[in-house]
Amino acid sequence: MSSEDGRTAGDAQGAPPEQLALIRETVRQAQTPRAKPRTWRGAALAKELPVARVLVDKGVLHLDRYFDYAVPEELDADAQPGVRVRVRFGAGRHRVRDGRREGGGLIDGFLVERRAASDYAGPLAALAQVVSPERVLDEELLGLARAVADRYAGSLADVLQLAVPPRNARAEQRPSPDPLPPPPAPAAGSWERYEQGPAFLESLATGGSPRAVWNALPGPLWCEEIARVVAATLSSGRGALVVLPDGRAVARLDAALTELLGEGRHAVLTADAGPEKRYARWLAVRRGAVRAVIGTRAAMFAPVRDLGLVAVWDDGDDNHSEQHAPQPHAREVLLLRAAQDRCGFLLGGWSCTVEAAQLVDTGWARPLQAARERVRAAAPLVRTVGDQDLARDEAARAARLPTLAWQAVREGLRHGPVLVQVPRRGYVPRMACATCRAPARCRHCSGPLEAHGSDDLRCAWCGRTESRWHCPECGGFRLRAQVVGARRTAEELGRAFPAVPVRTSGREHVLDTVPGAPAVVVSTPGAEPVAEGGYAAALLLDGWAMLSRPDLRAGEEALRRWMGAAALVRPQTAGGTVVVVAEPTLRPVQALVRWDPAGFAVRELAERGELGFPPVSRMAAVAGPGEAVAEFLGAVELPPSAEVLGPVPMPVTSAGRPRRPGAPPPGEQWDRALIRVPPGNGAALAGALKAAQAARMARGGSTPVWVRIDPADIG
Repeated sequence: MSSEDGRTAGDAQGAPPEQLALIRETVRQAQTPRAKPRTWRGAALAKELPVARVLVDKGVLHLDRYFDYAVPEELDADAQPGVRVRVRFGAGRHRVRDGRREGGGLIDGFLVERRAASDYAGPLAALAQVVSPERVLDEELLGLARAVADRYAGSLADVLQLAVPPRNARAEQRPSPDPLPPPPAPAAGSWERYEQGPAFLESLATGGSPRAVWNALPGPLWCEEIARVVAATLSSGRGALVVLPDGRAVARLDAALTELLGEGRHAVLTADAGPEKRYARWLAVRRGAVRAVIGTRAAMFAPVRDLGLVAVWDDGDDNHSEQHAPQPHAREVLLLRAAQDRCGFLLGGWSCTVEAAQLVDTGWARPLQAARERVRAAAPLVRTVGDQDLARDEAARAARLPTLAWQAVREGLRHGPVLVQVPRRGYVPRMACATCRAPARCRHCSGPLEAHGSDDLRCAWCGRTESRWHCPECGGFRLRAQVVGARRTAEELGRAFPAVPVRTSGREHVLDTVPGAPAVVVSTPGAEPVAEGGYAAALLLDGWAMLSRPDLRAGEEALRRWMGAAALVRPQTAGGTVVVVAEPTLRPVQALVRWDPAGFAVRELAERGELGFPPVSRMAAVAGPGEAVAEFLGAVELPPSAEVLGPVPMPVTSAGRPRRPGAPPPGEQWDRALIRVPPGNGAALAGALKAAQAARMARGGSTPVWVRIDPADIG
């Protein structure tokens, strides 16, 4: 070995320790790469509770469960239960590096829980990102969303999409206002008109949780009365939530609450507010800055603190039914909240649904009504025009309006505006008794009968043919097609009263209010504007067009529409008159004349109980291509008490017409089957349908099958 070689070796062996430490540190950093956000490769995990249980935003039933992820130490402080996170989802088990799963696409989710260990034995992927430290999901809202998903055979992720609005960073960064102290308990006011009205308010103000079905008196005071109910709840230090069918009703209640309580005590949650403003208001409610919420159906999940009352107005309105999966109804969601939070419940409206009557019949809620003397004093005079009157009336045959209607319009225009309600077009005809007009129904399942030829009658539910039908009401054997469509009368009224302006309200152009001056207001059902001082008269035309709808709720819906229009008319003591063109012997017409919606609903409930119809029984609809529906029905394990009706062909959707949820694509032929179970078996039915749908999706079935619990339209 040369001396040069010896010096080199000696220098290396005698290198200073600081230089060796630097070399080792450089080598260690090169072997262990620095952790990167959204990958966190090589990053240390949180020292406490290193596992996060996440609900991924995948609205498919076979993935309706929680997934475990590792929590990097850098995200430990922000990764708290209830925050929004992003995770990598879809990586296979073979994509594991250094004991941690990698790969997959980024997807949003909610962190539900922090745990010390995972039930999953394999490697875990790490949380990719905490989107925001704002905790938007608490245990109460999560429990409600799970209950709604189970009831409607849907996924938890789909329900949370309805419950939690999309994030807006600017709204999240702004602080919410400080909460105001509870207001004083309000006076009873117009609640004195109801027999138990003052006691209901007093119970709420003292911390009670009363439950009532409220038949409101006609007139504009319902907004003030709901505002007093909210004020009474706030005075007890608790929160209140009110869900209304549309933005016009929300605006009226908003004005009433502002007048009674002032600014800052309630929040308005509607889609019209815009994403930033709506999210800011939602955050104010979530943070406890606002204790009262009013809004449309999206507000039914509002995270109100210390909830003391949930209320819904006009629960029979179609707008209360959510169109997105799993299509929950606001009334049912608020019933779940009332049971979960043990708070007060108020279901109000001018009319009364069968579901409301069932709440009273079972004793779950108490009726909240006015005495008959007050009802007669507040309601307008209702007069009827039947088929016999029209047959004898020459004016009705010539001008399509009976003489009594012309007289009512002419007399009403002397004192104020006149409302003319015209039904919508497009109802499908069904068959009815030619003598008493009772709908023709199947002897096997009580479904509606359709005519598919001169002598061919077939049930729209179970598909059985009927060759020996007779009317169970009057014993008649002759059938007639029920009235279809609506008759537009605006032009004829304009020609008949040329000196009076004619206004229309409906479809894209809906009027909110009209002046109290004489005018003719032609409106479709649900679009009636409020007149200053009330209408002097109202005409409810073509009653058969609503009564002949191919739906179980045709009579209930017709009465609700009629009462909604008649409630805008002045009381009988002030000359208010309503003329309804429908057979006076029919039950909905008689209920309108007597102004007795509760009595009508009670009788409907009794008949549906005898026939096994909802809401006494629970029902589900399964729709899709014929082979797919048959395969689904063959695979689902239904409860022993379940009864399958059908399947039967559905009407083909025409091209260019709006497609309703669950309807077949234009031009395609679908079948539909109805499944009903007796009371107490609804949860088992929903669970069975959800399991079958989840198994079908897991197998990769491409043919769609649409499942809905409590369908709005069953024929």
